[in-house]
Amino acid sequence: MGAGGLANISFGFFGIQIGFVLQNGNMSRIFQTLGAEMGDLAILWVAAPLTGLIVQPIIGHLSDNTWNRFGRRRPYFMTGALLAAISLILMPLAPTFAAPLLFAAALLWVLDASLNIAMEPFRAFVGDMLDKSQHSTGYAVQTAFIGAGAVVAAIFPWLLEQFGVSNVAAAGEIPATVRWSFWAGAVALFCAIGWTVLTTKEYSPEQMAAFEAEREVEQSAGVDALAAKSYAGPIAWLAAGLLVALSVEPLGLEKEIYLLGGLLATYGVLSALGISMAKQGRKANMLSSIVGDFSGMPDTMKRLALVQFFSWSALFIMWIYSGPIVSQYFYGSADPTTSAYNEGANWWNLIYTVQNGVAAVAALLLLPLMSKKIGKARTHMTCLLLGAAGFLGYFLLRDPNLLIVCEILKGIAWASILAMPYAILASSLPQKKLGIFMGLFNVFIVVPQLLVATVMGSVMNAFFPGEPIWTMLFAAAAWTLAAFAMLRVTVPGEATETANA
Repeated sequence: MGAGGLANISFGFFGIQIGFVLQNGNMSRIFQTLGAEMGDLAILWVAAPLTGLIVQPIIGHLSDNTWNRFGRRRPYFMTGALLAAISLILMPLAPTFAAPLLFAAALLWVLDASLNIAMEPFRAFVGDMLDKSQHSTGYAVQTAFIGAGAVVAAIFPWLLEQFGVSNVAAAGEIPATVRWSFWAGAVALFCAIGWTVLTTKEYSPEQMAAFEAEREVEQSAGVDALAAKSYAGPIAWLAAGLLVALSVEPLGLEKEIYLLGGLLATYGVLSALGISMAKQGRKANMLSSIVGDFSGMPDTMKRLALVQFFSWSALFIMWIYSGPIVSQYFYGSADPTTSAYNEGANWWNLIYTVQNGVAAVAALLLLPLMSKKIGKARTHMTCLLLGAAGFLGYFLLRDPNLLIVCEILKGIAWASILAMPYAILASSLPQKKLGIFMGLFNVFIVVPQLLVATVMGSVMNAFFPGEPIWTMLFAAAAWTLAAFAMLRVTVPGEATETANA
């Protein structure tokens, strides 16, 4: 496929990332403006990973089994785009509704679910439309559009302020810069996804089957193996969930830990139901298919899962705490009604733009060169270590201008996180299950975010009350662990390819 085709299949991600960055860069600010305390931020943010955990495997399964006159993945693109645009329009109006903080938190659930409905099929879409030789290029182009969308979304509030739009509002009110950014983002998101829908044509199921016959992939155990499993695993998950929940009161933990216990117990129950259905021969249902594919993941996916776990733990810490940290430690104010706080919030948006701009450039120029010379696995390891140094800079530095260097390092890591694991994975998965496996792979993105959302508040309140800067040290450690976890990941044929480069 030529450059134009590669751009068309990924252009929708430009809009999706605008939505995610507006959410990630401004929701802590909105929550604090509406009266949330620092210690409440993590649990308010729990909507984002929880909706991803629920939505992505379901959408992956459904899109794998969808084919109509609109295509296989494209119906989900437009459904998610419409719902996300509506959510972005409504979010800045939260102060006008009764219980504005509750309204904003509930709308975050809708927004994140909608973005996930649109996003999950895009990951599989690249694998659908390109052969194995173009997977790395396809995901690099996708990452470039992600970076470009992030730059636009992150810099827009700052640009509006430069043109005289107010960046400060009365207590309980959302600044005009944020309101107009969300509304413009809604239009951009819908139009970008619409462009991909109008300019691409999906391959038919028959064509996809022919492509699959030409590929050598890792096969999963799936539902067939599920019937042979015992109930010991589900019982263990259920017991772990109950143990976590029962520990909250005796150990004086934060109430959000109940959510973690509930998730563990729920997975145990769903696993037991899936096994029961498989034993009864009831294979043609969503639950047993998802549980079977999750328990029978290919080896490459299992090893990348650990890398994703640590990678996204750090990213979720960054999205929750970076804005407040910049305002409190680099601009001297933790009060969202002050000019200094909002100046810090805008500086965070601006340097976050640097991170995403670097990611866009690195995806097209640096990552292909590195992966050709040292391989995809070592490239990802190197980039993660650079990103860890960027987080460490937040902990050690106090000059806000030096944070730009930190964001450059984190941008390189971010580019690799968005491209390398998917390029490694897409070439090793069966085509007919690409959507569900990409959705299940996302579990290892959202579970660490849920863990951060439920546990980080308790850790901070117990050991570092009012001192969120320590979260940056946690993030640096997480990306270091992710880097070393890449030592376990091997890419078939990579040793030969890099040796001949």
